[in-house]
Amino acid sequence: MPLKFLNNQVKRSETHALCGLKQQGIALVLVLWLTVLLAITTGAFALMARMDQLEANALLSGTQARLIAEAGIHLIAVAMRDPDELTRPVADGRTYQQSLDGVLLEIKVIDERGKLDINAVDEPTLMTLFFNNGLEMDDAELLAAAVMDWRDADDMERVNGAELDAYLAAGLELGPANRSFIMIDELLQVLAMPYSLYRRIQPGITVHSKSAIPNLAFAPAEALLAIPDITLDEASDFVRERNAREPGDMEVITFPDGRLVKAQGRGLTYSIQVKATMPNGVWEQLEATIRLGGNRSGSPFRVLSWREGFHY
Repeated sequence: MPLKFLNNQVKRSETHALCGLKQQGIALVLVLWLTVLLAITTGAFALMARMDQLEANALLSGTQARLIAEAGIHLIAVAMRDPDELTRPVADGRTYQQSLDGVLLEIKVIDERGKLDINAVDEPTLMTLFFNNGLEMDDAELLAAAVMDWRDADDMERVNGAELDAYLAAGLELGPANRSFIMIDELLQVLAMPYSLYRRIQPGITVHSKSAIPNLAFAPAEALLAIPDITLDEASDFVRERNAREPGDMEVITFPDGRLVKAQGRGLTYSIQVKATMPNGVWEQLEATIRLGGNRSGSPFRVLSWREGFHY
């Protein structure tokens, strides 16, 4: 009897020991899980704090870049008033670089006389521009006539043109404005104007030059495509050659068709594009069209158009 009692006691002790071990194991697992959970939570908070810091730094850098880009527009506007042709920036789209408080400024200036004024251009020149940018000749004729009908003051539809009835037939509620274009973006409201075509011609058109043909001394390649019998490669090569010339070496330049091009006079209206890149790589870009001349506020120029928040 005592021996059996002892055996039972030993079994009870072993059972209690095993239960204790199991409880200790469960407790250890719980502690490990809590430690992992705490580590994950701490890591998540640290990551969120780091991301917030990076976002704040990027926002601060972006704001600084935008303000310095705006300063760049003011600097180049003042520089364009320089009467000395040898020191004044050449407004033919070449890139000028300048460091301002450690920020890299890349500035392009184009004299608006080098662009095609969509309020002054004639129908054949528009047809050439559209054809040289990839439209079939029949489509180029239709689109050119539609542009002319948009800007003329009457409701009479020209041959191949588009007045109110054509817009209504296309399911549009509004027809042509029958006035001059206020901004080049209005071209997108012309019946059958492809967005892809507009993006291609946009750098070469304006509503400020009052010029029916682009001034070859300042024209970007996109404007040169309004000239008959010229290809994009020829236009681009001419622009590269012209932009490589120093200010004192720009008296006469030969155009692909053989005509001599000479830069004459100084314009009043300019398109300016400024890209400001911070030391950490964050950058911002502004584009403005300005007209030189003082105003009541004392500014040396007036802003005709302003664009920001684009990246290309």
